[in-house]
Amino acid sequence: MNEKTKNILEWIECIVIAIILALLIRYFIGTPTVVQMESMCPTLEQNQRLILNRWSRTMKKIPERGDIITFEQPSDTYISPEEADLENPVAVYDNEPTNILSKFKYYVLEWGKTSYIKRVIGLPGEHVQIANGKVYINGEELDESEYLSDDVYTDGYGGVFTDIIVPEGYVFAMGDNRTKSADCRRFGCIPMEKIEGKVAIRFWPLNKFGTVGKAE
Repeated sequence: MNEKTKNILEWIECIVIAIILALLIRYFIGTPTVVQMESMCPTLEQNQRLILNRWSRTMKKIPERGDIITFEQPSDTYISPEEADLENPVAVYDNEPTNILSKFKYYVLEWGKTSYIKRVIGLPGEHVQIANGKVYINGEELDESEYLSDDVYTDGYGGVFTDIIVPEGYVFAMGDNRTKSADCRRFGCIPMEKIEGKVAIRFWPLNKFGTVGKAE
């Protein structure tokens, strides 16, 4: 093997290692993302850039109430009253990739994958009820003043999952922009394994750089 060929192979090896490391970091530790929709306004606005913390997913840590998470879009984004099972109010995921290559492209490269960004409201085992424009957890009104303005009215937004018990291994999440957010009210609770990460930092625009929590 001549010196030129050796150098080329070494460069290829370095590039392959760098790609593998980047994919591992992106999947297990953290990754940048862009806000695409307006369902989290005014807390998050379209085209803002975020860093997702995926370490909590790697460690299988249950998110806390108030965390802003991203999760895989359910197969059915609206479950009608006729189809809804309020005893088992869970989102449907029935379009899973079946072979190793398609799973790698979908879950690791995230090609063809759509994600939602919402705020965790209800935790496993809790009774979530939406009534009179408010959210109630186990019969007590949820204080959302940290991230919602006083004039925000929460209704079912056309969904039927407004008085449910969150199953074990699931969370109930909604967007802060309650009148324009397709969320668990319409398609049911999200399984933990479909949660992709928790919003850690907003890095763009620069004048809003920092952690995300309160509405602005």
